[in-house]
Amino acid sequence: QVRLVESGGGSVQAGGSLRLSCVVSGYPYRNYYMAWFRQAPGKEREGVAVIYFGGGGGGIVYYADSAKGRFTISQDNAKNTLYLQMNSLKPEDTAMYYCAAASPGVYLPNSATALSPYRYTYWGQGTQVTVSS
Repeated sequence: QVRLVESGGGSVQAGGSLRLSCVVSGYPYRNYYMAWFRQAPGKEREGVAVIYFGGGGGGIVYYADSAKGRFTISQDNAKNTLYLQMNSLKPEDTAMYYCAAASPGVYLPNSATALSPYRYTYWGQGTQVTVSS
């Protein structure tokens, strides 16, 4: 059974930083896409960052425009953990953050495809990020 567990959310002031973690267990394949999404109250779930997990994708990474220059997605293969380092946080970053994993063999050729929630099969329960002004 695939399980994704996020942690690292919290409350920070604008300009602060947080690092989110997502531990993956039970996934029987080596390489696949993983992503961070977020959803604010009353808004649709939106993609934040995507990485080809496992190291076989040649460093494929995609970012939403809102995340470029401030957020960094990374992985620790030995720990089966996905990270999202968030710097220069803004009040509009306030949301529930979810990690997600695509099924093996899924190909995400561009950022628009990769940042769509419909491409992902497995989801964590989320971790809340609140940024105050």
